[in-house]
Amino acid sequence: MLLSSYRLGNLTLPNRLVMAPMTRSRAVDGKPIAETATYYAQRATAGLIVTEGVQPNAVGQAGPFMPGLHTDEQVEAWRVVTDAVHVNGGRIFAQLMHGGRIGHPDVAGHHPVGPSAISSGTEVFTPTGMAPAPVPRALETAEVAEQVAAFADAARRAVEAGFDGVELHGANGYLIQQFLSSSANQRTDGYGGSTTGRIRFAVEAVEAVADAIGPERVGIRLSPGGQIQGIVEENVPVLYGELLKALPDIAYIHVMVTADDEVLMGLRKAWPTAFILNPGGQIGPDESTREQGERWLANGADLISYGRAYLANPDLVERFRLGLPLAATPGRDTWFQTPNGYIDHPSYQH
Repeated sequence: MLLSSYRLGNLTLPNRLVMAPMTRSRAVDGKPIAETATYYAQRATAGLIVTEGVQPNAVGQAGPFMPGLHTDEQVEAWRVVTDAVHVNGGRIFAQLMHGGRIGHPDVAGHHPVGPSAISSGTEVFTPTGMAPAPVPRALETAEVAEQVAAFADAARRAVEAGFDGVELHGANGYLIQQFLSSSANQRTDGYGGSTTGRIRFAVEAVEAVADAIGPERVGIRLSPGGQIQGIVEENVPVLYGELLKALPDIAYIHVMVTADDEVLMGLRKAWPTAFILNPGGQIGPDESTREQGERWLANGADLISYGRAYLANPDLVERFRLGLPLAATPGRDTWFQTPNGYIDHPSYQH
């Protein structure tokens, strides 16, 4: 099943493998570099590529050397990437990732913002290394709409840059999940408190993006119950059940295995369009296997996303097709910034 085709929005995917978004931290001045085009083009046999997180505005930059989609120069730089993927027969979505409270003034000269003035209690990347996460400035009610609009503006720029669509990053402790979280969001206005209040920002952001570029070009990534970067969520089945009911019928939801099978199956049954499942769960040392993907397809997922397996296996689809062994995931010291470990992983040598 992994190698069968699938219709996603207006796209026909030649297989059901999705290259999951992975931070690679190699941008310069918020722009992807030439090697970024090579990196994604090498992996264009994936049914769909979802890029690393791309900040929708300057205050949303979570860490150094991360790319953006809020200036004309960034659009031009991304067009080189999307052209390379399309020439190689691929399809590519940009992941729009607003760091929220995950950020630092030394990264982009802006103090992080969040739903409440509550630090994640973790460390964050800065240009000089890891540092304690600062306490964010709580967004005023009127300012929340500005962050919603930033997602929509970045989505328009993504389409201008040649992307086939966008995925909103609602997982892993970034801004959208901060609003969902009872530990990060202690607001008393309409964006906090009740389940309806805590899902409101996510829903408004998705609606704004869908209105801007069309719902068939939009997805959202979720990590229900995931405990990372200080996130705690209460009553996960109800929280995410209500979120899915309130979202418009966009192209897909992209769900990480951060809850038990019963919760995930409930979300699958509740969601009317494509359901992408990432079997890897939270960030860890091991890549997901073909067997895990096939099991989830048999349990109702439509597409399976692979992250770490794609680092050293640009030809992952072909390796699965021919039953070839996978190259081992490279060490973490090559994941970010380094010149090696990016575009130098070869296809399988027969």
